[in-house]
Amino acid sequence: MQIRAEQDADAAGVARVIEESFEDDAAGILDVLGRLRATGDLHHGLVAQDEGEVVGYVALSRAWLDARERLVDVLVLSPLGVLPARQGSGAGTALLAAAGEAARASDVPLVFLEGSPRFYAHRGWARASEHGIERPSLRIPDAACQVLLLPTHESWMTGRLVYPDAWWRLDLVGLRDPDLAAVEEALSAR
Repeated sequence: MQIRAEQDADAAGVARVIEESFEDDAAGILDVLGRLRATGDLHHGLVAQDEGEVVGYVALSRAWLDARERLVDVLVLSPLGVLPARQGSGAGTALLAAAGEAARASDVPLVFLEGSPRFYAHRGWARASEHGIERPSLRIPDAACQVLLLPTHESWMTGRLVYPDAWWRLDLVGLRDPDLAAVEEALSAR
């Protein structure tokens, strides 16, 4: 398996990964990716390719941390998807690691995501609130708003995460009920 930068020729493969990974939410995710590309807020797209087939995809988009001292450029990792038939093959973990390396090379201090602490905590991610960082919406369970601290992070970098407009316009920040209630219940049962 090879992890590499997304190319224009990957569009159909990326769309397939998003459609199969996110089912009902796929159209919105593809729309937000298009909007992020159009505004220049899509910082980096990476694909996992195996035998010429795109089997996974991850995107890093521009965002900000609204710290007391100043706005800080950060990245949001979303979406991360792997074809269902390839899940468990290590493609997601490889994409996650490559995205972290791409972020480090960009000199941003922080990368954020919304996701399962069970998957991401074992891969170097931590609850954002443990580092004085507020989630951009109360519809994101506290445990699901996670951050990866990078070498340029400094202790004064606390405050609220601010997503680019495209995520808000398409209502793709956090969850709404009944999904939010189900996730909160599952997280409290741990």
